[in-house]
Amino acid sequence: MEITRPDSLKISPPDSAVAGPLAPSGVGAAGAQRRGRGRKRALKNNVARRTLFTAAILLILLLIMIGVVLVREALPILSSQSLLTLLTSSEWRPTHLAFGLLPFIAGSFIVTFFAMILGVTPAVLSGIYLAEYTSSRRRAMVKPIVDLLAGIPSVVYGLWGVLFVVPLIREVVAPAVGGTLGQRFPLFAVTNPSGYSVLAGAIVLAIMVFPLIVAVTDEVLRNIPQQMRESTLALGATRWETTWCVVRHAGLPGIAAAVVLGFSRAFGETLAIMMVIGNTPIIPRSIFDAAYPLPALIANAYSEMMSVPQYQSALMLAALVLLVIVLLFNIGARRVVVRLGAKV
Repeated sequence: MEITRPDSLKISPPDSAVAGPLAPSGVGAAGAQRRGRGRKRALKNNVARRTLFTAAILLILLLIMIGVVLVREALPILSSQSLLTLLTSSEWRPTHLAFGLLPFIAGSFIVTFFAMILGVTPAVLSGIYLAEYTSSRRRAMVKPIVDLLAGIPSVVYGLWGVLFVVPLIREVVAPAVGGTLGQRFPLFAVTNPSGYSVLAGAIVLAIMVFPLIVAVTDEVLRNIPQQMRESTLALGATRWETTWCVVRHAGLPGIAAAVVLGFSRAFGETLAIMMVIGNTPIIPRSIFDAAYPLPALIANAYSEMMSVPQYQSALMLAALVLLVIVLLFNIGARRVVVRLGAKV
């Protein structure tokens, strides 16, 4: 059988050659349309990037402006009294020009410390339960309640503390604890029978920060990849071992961030804490003693400042101290979160 070979071989030109000067008008129009869409996307990305950068710069400038205004308003008292004396003195007598801030700083730290002790562990465990153990139907019922608790105004928590927490401490908790632990430990000694105390403020603050920590912990843990859980379960670990050893470890930076948010909320709270803590400028030595946090001092005394020299400057210094403490804590906590994320 004879096989004939063609004299010439026809090879069609590549697509790039067709898209040249002699390309059909439809192909050129499609390419121009794609290039136009690409330019629009690039323009949108550029505008979004510049807008976000401008917003970030404005936030930083706003913080700097707040600090500058507070420093300027606090200069009159700093020019007449040393900063160290103001921060370490326990005497608060504005009519005698004595503006010691130590009782207020101590009151803020002590009530926030006890609030975090009462609130952090139950909140984190509740967030773990919502993310890992509850069913979708039950979570759909509980999650809106947690969000509702986070949105309740602070004055409502304060009124609830006045009507429920303070009488409970005065009539039940203080007699029971003071008659037992109070006989041996000064921390539980009942020296203030009114019920308006550090413990009342700590309970109210713990309930206020509870839904915030729960919500953030739940969202952090639910964003952890499901493959991590399945791999650990496949190796024979129980569900609790998987949650505690893998999920908790992977979500530790987010949980730490939730605790930081809770601390910032508790340390700067004003109205609710002012209604239940007693507002007495002393350094509390028992959980049943009254206290006077910095935010409550500013809110209560600002209306009286016009009749006393340097009173306004002292209150502005208190606000500056409050701002610096919160900033330093957040910076330190941020470094801790970054280190935890690097370890994970």
